[in-house]
Amino acid sequence: MEHLDVLIVGAGLSGIGAAYRIQTQSPDRSYAILESRDAIGGTWDLFRYPGIRSDSDMFTLGFPFHSWGGKAIADGQDIREYVNETASTYGIDKHIRFGQRVLRASWSSETAQWTVETDDSSYTCSFLYTCSGYYDYEQGYVVDFPGQESFQGKVVHPQHWPADLDHSGKRVVIVGSGATAVTLVPAMAGTAEHVTMLQRTPSYIASRPASDAFADRIRGVLPEKLAHRIVRTKNIALSTLTYRALRRFPTQAARLLNGMAAKQLPDSIPADPHFTPPYKPWDQRLCLIPDSDLFRALRKGTASVVTDEIERFTPTGLLLKSGRELEADIVVTATGLKMVALGKISLTVDGREVPVSSTFVYKGLMLSGVPNLAWCVGYTNNSWTLRSDLSSQFVARLLNHLRETGTDICLPEIDAAEYDAPRRPVVDLSSGYIQRAAGILPRQGPNGPWRLRQNYPRDLLMFRFGSIEDGVLKFTRRAPVAAGRRTAHSGG
Repeated sequence: MEHLDVLIVGAGLSGIGAAYRIQTQSPDRSYAILESRDAIGGTWDLFRYPGIRSDSDMFTLGFPFHSWGGKAIADGQDIREYVNETASTYGIDKHIRFGQRVLRASWSSETAQWTVETDDSSYTCSFLYTCSGYYDYEQGYVVDFPGQESFQGKVVHPQHWPADLDHSGKRVVIVGSGATAVTLVPAMAGTAEHVTMLQRTPSYIASRPASDAFADRIRGVLPEKLAHRIVRTKNIALSTLTYRALRRFPTQAARLLNGMAAKQLPDSIPADPHFTPPYKPWDQRLCLIPDSDLFRALRKGTASVVTDEIERFTPTGLLLKSGRELEADIVVTATGLKMVALGKISLTVDGREVPVSSTFVYKGLMLSGVPNLAWCVGYTNNSWTLRSDLSSQFVARLLNHLRETGTDICLPEIDAAEYDAPRRPVVDLSSGYIQRAAGILPRQGPNGPWRLRQNYPRDLLMFRFGSIEDGVLKFTRRAPVAAGRRTAHSGG
């Protein structure tokens, strides 16, 4: 079995960023990235549906250490190329083992090591860092609609988009109202006969320019790295303040967002009910559209919105509960994603199986009762990479602290009072895909390091400058091995 100091699971944005932080901030540690697929990019390589793009600006979704040179809202292909370029530039690609889907990870306190099993190999490591996000890469959330087998057209889920699907001249119905749906509608409306977005519940939608005029100007006069840092700082501040304002003044925020949508809609599509959600802004994710592309498609008449529920499929389309029938050649079920914990890795600690849903998140990245393991997740109210990069910097600090103190094991321990307190979902949104995963994901605690906050400035201070020794994270040495006993290679 090959031994590495650190094993990173996943070669997407999070995994590549984690590798950079480890090799630059804890350079004496050996590491490898285990990637289940055969390509770098994670989500940005998996999803190939028309129009796929970022729903955060690339100056914050991109890496802080590798400048982004394109437009603020980027296409999926450009993001995929950027992640590959970053991995190649810093030699990270040489550490990736493709086709290595991690199935199980078993911790031994005796050796202070994880044994990690993939489809065809086994590794040991001193620290395991899972950077595969929390979406199921094998399948999205699929609704079993009545009568679907009778439909004579094509049914497609965005996560498994057929490369040869031709929608030109076709009647397309997109079921959903989230980020995927609002991306697909304008992307397909240009060549389809007509595209209908069928939604049960509308989403809050905000438009912003695809290009950042301030970034374009400042990049023309300042060195690339300095310009990137300034634009990134400006965008972090703007997005943080905007989120706080929307959450603090939800009534006024809803009125503002609804009013902005109403101004851009044709007379045939009223904002209420089609763009008036029954919840507060940021109870679910806010959908971002570049250059008002969704509203432009609606004004042109190449797309429309229907707010209703599906009664059943028919041979020629969809029968709605209102009695209306939508004819379709293609139905796209943009019904959401399926969430998983730790990439569905089965965990055991000293022979005891650990249900991830029974654990609490420590500082949003470690699990109570699970040693030498971190789980990289980003923000829901801001760019994913902002938090994932802070997490990776903290992991590098943690590795250095273990080395400096001569300890082998770091373990977050939650006391009984906090464990018995009311539990909260780790992702605190009311979106359907998150609520469906409530019994799968770890939980938040009531306060302190057991809360996963959506607050970048506070996390920045905690992860970069906060004390590693906080009384909650326990550091110990592994037990000495009895003379003559053989153990697994402990290297590193």
